[in-house]
Amino acid sequence: MGQRGPTRDEMDPRGLIRDSYVIEGISAGECRSIFLDWAIGVPLGVEARAYVQALLDRYGAAYPDHPMTAVLREGLGEGPGARRRGGRRARRAD
Repeated sequence: MGQRGPTRDEMDPRGLIRDSYVIEGISAGECRSIFLDWAIGVPLGVEARAYVQALLDRYGAAYPDHPMTAVLREGLGEGPGARRRGGRRARRAD
């Protein structure tokens, strides 16, 4: 029987998330940037939240303290609460 080539990962076809876990000393900011690049590549009509959960299931237990794990959790709304960073209401004096 012939040997099959590597299968393309449907959830991470460019290997962005996978590769982030092997980059030594990667920062949370770099992980957020990689996640954004990954998210932009998710095909239209695909439930990205399900992909994020599957990626978290795949890597989260093995790398609980990795910054990408934290970013994936934030992507599911499990991370720190969203904060308002400013805008008109924040600048307005009452």
